[in-house]
Amino acid sequence: MSNKTIAIIKPDAVAKNVIGEIVAKITQAGFKVNGLRLIRLTRAQAGAFYEIHKERPFYGELIDYMTSGPVVPIALEKENAVEDFRKLIGATNPAEAEEGTIRKLYGAGIEANAIHGSDSDENAAIETNFFFSRSDIVNINQ
Repeated sequence: MSNKTIAIIKPDAVAKNVIGEIVAKITQAGFKVNGLRLIRLTRAQAGAFYEIHKERPFYGELIDYMTSGPVVPIALEKENAVEDFRKLIGATNPAEAEEGTIRKLYGAGIEANAIHGSDSDENAAIETNFFFSRSDIVNINQ
C-alpha cells in the first residue's frame, strides 16, 4: 500500500473557479500537497496520459474535454492515499456520489466530474511521474 496518489482538477472545475475549495477539502481530509501546478494539456499529452483508453469509444471525447481548458495536477501524500482519496472524490457519476464528496459538490456529469483520482497504487505512481519529476515534488516534512 502506497502513501501517495495524484489528483487532477479537471477543466470544468477550473472554469468554475473552485480550485481553492477543492484543495481545501483535500487538505482538510488529511492529505499533504507535495506538488501542484496549473497546466493546459496538449492533445499529444492528453493522448499519452489516457493511452489505456485508446480503444474505447469515448477516447476522442475524453481528449477533447481534457484539452478544453487548464487542469491542476496535484501530488498528494497520506497513509492509504489511493483508497482514502477515492472515497473523498466519490463515484464517477456525480449523481451517484455520496453527499459531501468532491464530485457530488462540484461535478456536473460523468465526464465533467470535477476531479480525477488514481485507481491503484501502480497507476498513482505512473500518473504522478507523468506530471511531476522528482525535483518538482516537495516533502513538506523536511
